[in-house]
Amino acid sequence: MRKLIAFFSPVILVLAISAGVAPKADAALIYRSGEGWSAEDEDSGAAEATAAEQYRKAEGLQAEGELKKALGAYRTLLRTWPKSGAAPKAQIKVAELYQELGDSEKAFEAYGKYLSSYPRGEDFDIAVESQFGLASSFLEGERRKVFGVKTFPSMQKAAEMFDKILKNAPYSKWAALSQYNIGRALEKQTEYERAILAYQKVVESYPADEIAADAQYQIGFIYYQLAKNGSNDQGARNKAREAFEDFILKYPQSEKVTQANENIQSLSNTDTKKTLGVAQFYQKTGNPKAAVIYYEEVIQTAPGSEEAKVAQKALEHLRQTVGDDALRAGPERAETGAKAKERRRMQAQVETSSRPDFVGPPAPAPREPDEVAPAKPAFRTFPEAAEVPEASLPEGEPTFEAVAPNASAPANPNTP
Repeated sequence: MRKLIAFFSPVILVLAISAGVAPKADAALIYRSGEGWSAEDEDSGAAEATAAEQYRKAEGLQAEGELKKALGAYRTLLRTWPKSGAAPKAQIKVAELYQELGDSEKAFEAYGKYLSSYPRGEDFDIAVESQFGLASSFLEGERRKVFGVKTFPSMQKAAEMFDKILKNAPYSKWAALSQYNIGRALEKQTEYERAILAYQKVVESYPADEIAADAQYQIGFIYYQLAKNGSNDQGARNKAREAFEDFILKYPQSEKVTQANENIQSLSNTDTKKTLGVAQFYQKTGNPKAAVIYYEEVIQTAPGSEEAKVAQKALEHLRQTVGDDALRAGPERAETGAKAKERRRMQAQVETSSRPDFVGPPAPAPREPDEVAPAKPAFRTFPEAAEVPEASLPEGEPTFEAVAPNASAPANPNTP
């Protein structure tokens, strides 16, 4: 029970506050046959005989300052004569009156109704521009209404509005800027990945529009901010640099080129400091060879910088204390030509035997770098002049063939 009270108490508190500041009750609803429901404060009486007469009646009420009754009269015209020639103008008037009465969301919806119902209407551009202005007001901090009370700004609502503009008028002069503002709204919500995608769509879909340059710059700026204020990720720094370089290449006349170059330089300085830190780490941990490599990189990539001066002093100190020979990069012991040749031969054997189509004996086990395969034995030869004399048999009794050990001798027939 206590958990339920704890869960619902914030909701009850919000409702109580809203009830305290909101109007006590909405206007009563009135139903008219053939016209439908309408709010009491919007009631302008019975509909006129024709759409034209109803339109003139609504105009008269608007001129007298009876804005809500004029709104009701225009809405009555739309309900009763939706196909009449006066209906498109009445729809625009409804949107304008909602906007004048301070209800931005209903005004936006009314303009959208015109765009969807009358895509070839003469006020099409006016409706799109008005929608763009309303969406921009939400992007700049316009507050949404809850129970008739303005509560808090909604970037999500702004993004939804610009998206509807793109769907209703994808080829209007406001389309590219609407896509760009979707990226801005997402960026304000810290939805950085989605914001980058929105900006990339501007560059890809509207490359000839002026706002494409700003979108390309903004891609780099998001990565730049992530690299500077986030996790100091090397990937973000690289993407920021690439985006700014693309921006400078594509839009060299943009007024933001100077700032893009400064941002690239700032990223380079960050990389230089990081490289210097790596070099100092290796020096402290007793690896002077590695330290020299990074110190030299600092000097080459950022000559004249404070980091380069520190790196130069460190190099001089290492040379004085350790010596140039100990700092020279390469193997600890020089490799002779014979060793290098043997190493390459052994490596070739291993690479050949590792092929999937190789058929043959396995490659010999790898040896240590200093181990060399034993030389092949030389063939023994005789001098050309020397001749081996043929063996001569001794004269006398005949010889017998030798009998292999353990073999039984043939029987002698003369033996008793």
